[in-house]
Amino acid sequence: MIRHIVFWKLKDEAEGGTKAENIAKIKAMLERLVGIVPGLVSAQVGANVNGGEYDACLVSEFESMEALHAYDSHPEHLKVRSFVKAVRISRTSVDHEM
Repeated sequence: MIRHIVFWKLKDEAEGGTKAENIAKIKAMLERLVGIVPGLVSAQVGANVNGGEYDACLVSEFESMEALHAYDSHPEHLKVRSFVKAVRISRTSVDHEM
């Protein structure tokens, strides 16, 4: 199993939505991919409630590193990525074996 963790710093407003609205949209878009993208076991998105550099994060789990790589180019994930790129300022991620 691979855990994939992503942190985003978002624009205050972008794509017609506030930061909070865009976090909710990212959450809905990414969490719905479970059952659609093969090998994606779970996905949870949350807003940072404690301040800090990043506004939101994704914690997801994959069956394997190959599944994570396949997710990266899956058409449904690419749609989400396009939206996230439009509303974010920066991004960082960590992948680790479980």
